[in-house]
Amino acid sequence: MFKKFVSANRKAFQKFKSNYWGVFSLVFIILVSIVAVLAYVIAPDNTENANNGDVSISTQHPGFKVDVLKIPFAENKTSFSDYIVGKKINEQSIPILSYSFKNDTLFYKEFSTDPSISQTKFVLKSSFPTQDESEIQKQFIKTKKYWLGTDNQGRDYLSRLLVGARVSLAIGFVAVFISLVIGISLGAIAGYYGGKTDAAILWLINVIWSIPTLLLVIAITLALGKGFWQVFIAVGLTMWVEVARVVRGQVMSVKQMQYVTAARALGFSDRRIIFKHIIPNILAPVIVISAANFASAILVESGLSFLGLGAQVPVPSWGGMIKEHYNYIILGKPYLALIPGLAMCLLVVAFMMIGNALRDALDVKS
Repeated sequence: MFKKFVSANRKAFQKFKSNYWGVFSLVFIILVSIVAVLAYVIAPDNTENANNGDVSISTQHPGFKVDVLKIPFAENKTSFSDYIVGKKINEQSIPILSYSFKNDTLFYKEFSTDPSISQTKFVLKSSFPTQDESEIQKQFIKTKKYWLGTDNQGRDYLSRLLVGARVSLAIGFVAVFISLVIGISLGAIAGYYGGKTDAAILWLINVIWSIPTLLLVIAITLALGKGFWQVFIAVGLTMWVEVARVVRGQVMSVKQMQYVTAARALGFSDRRIIFKHIIPNILAPVIVISAANFASAILVESGLSFLGLGAQVPVPSWGGMIKEHYNYIILGKPYLALIPGLAMCLLVVAFMMIGNALRDALDVKS
């Protein structure tokens, strides 16, 4: 009997499925990605950048509850884009200790950790769409629970953490995409043509390789300016050298194969031979490097955010959250810095685990 033929891709997939940690890491990353995409649907604070807070309730403990008076100053309209980029803040949220109605006025005591110094203020009923006291209580005075407490600006920490996951994942996707486009293109050209072209590209690779990654990213960031997308581009422009070196070596080996010689004999253009015949057959090591680059990009962005060069306020990022709260490690509230640090650690380890699993699955010698 003939043994059933199994394609190389199917063998690699079967080997990957048998790797428990690889599959577990893949599931974890998929879940984090879903949470990041649906952040404004899941987060308790669905305002843009989860930036709706009050300094009177800053750095409150996880599970903290408080009554919140919401005074609308714009019409509350919900659109589909609100679930993608968050809602504009259209109301003033005031934490309160108590409240009472008298004639056409609502009196309330502002929240304070020391009730004896709490100030009593008032707002007219006409500030609300309805004048009925029961409706005002039902619609505009609600008890809010902060599952992970609040940050140093009184914002919901869980919401900031969920929205911040977007930055870490986005930096990975964008930076790796840029590095693949540049690295594969330059590496393939150098390996295929050789000679002076190879020498020039290899010289450029060695120059970029010799500069410390973080230092180069900081220099590019300062040249492009501070901002969300500038950081993504800066990280991507520093991660292509490893891809280019691997692709160059693979192309130099593969271009001697018979199918490449046959393609030349058939009169195919160099561009078609490179991108249609050679590159599809050398993607295995590139995929493994990409998984590792995901992890590196997340760490580099976090380092930049910690230095104040990453995503700018009020955009939440895990590195920025650590920067804002690292002082609280010695002030009795270390979780404010440790929670985003742990989230970042888990995500980076997951990408490294996937890289190891892919390396084992795509190893033709095993």
